[in-house]
Amino acid sequence: MRIDVLTIFPDMVKPVLGQSIVGRAVYEKKLTIHVIDFREYSPNKHKKVDDTPYGGGAGMVLRVEPVINALRAIDGYEKAHKVIMTPQGKPYAQTDAARLSTHDHLIILCGHYEGFDERIHAYFDEEISIGDYVLTGGEVAALVLIESTVRLIPGILNKDESHQDDSFSDGLLEYPHYTRPREFEGKRVPEVLMSGNHQAIENWRRTEALKRTKTRRPDLYARHQKAQKKHGK
Repeated sequence: MRIDVLTIFPDMVKPVLGQSIVGRAVYEKKLTIHVIDFREYSPNKHKKVDDTPYGGGAGMVLRVEPVINALRAIDGYEKAHKVIMTPQGKPYAQTDAARLSTHDHLIILCGHYEGFDERIHAYFDEEISIGDYVLTGGEVAALVLIESTVRLIPGILNKDESHQDDSFSDGLLEYPHYTRPREFEGKRVPEVLMSGNHQAIENWRRTEALKRTKTRRPDLYARHQKAQKKHGK
């Protein structure tokens, strides 16, 4: 996969992309990431990328020219899947990460200031929000999208099955995990996990995932129960 990130603050993005799973994927040449400062593509002699909004109002708006000039400078941009990170976008979910992980080329635009010139949206395929809150810019949101997407690409994790039991992968929160020591300050690891009975362990994990989801995310639990009834389970 190739990912291009359009931003005016590349130093907010580059250090993080060199770490952990994403950094390893780049090192192993399974992933290519380019961070592009679209300020360099501004036609303004002072490299200005924003301006006051027509009609008045608070804040500044990102201009269309530097963003689209930078987009068109990316090799293969026409066929790439292009995403804008914006609080007005579709709420991001694990299913979106899975969907995006199937693309060969992603281009991600990070916004700043009050918003985008509306004409920018016509050049992108979708708009994504990581939550109902506002950040100073889209860089953190872009990193969330990259991290959650890259780990689902086959061959990125040491074991492909490592993500299959993640929270939200089947509509439920993940079951509890335990490791050594077997007992800590009177709190013991559930005996079933020490039994060696794989079916019993699987049943316990499924039950705990349901209980945890019902308690912590009743909205997800209700959605899951509705889906189960629909499929006669």
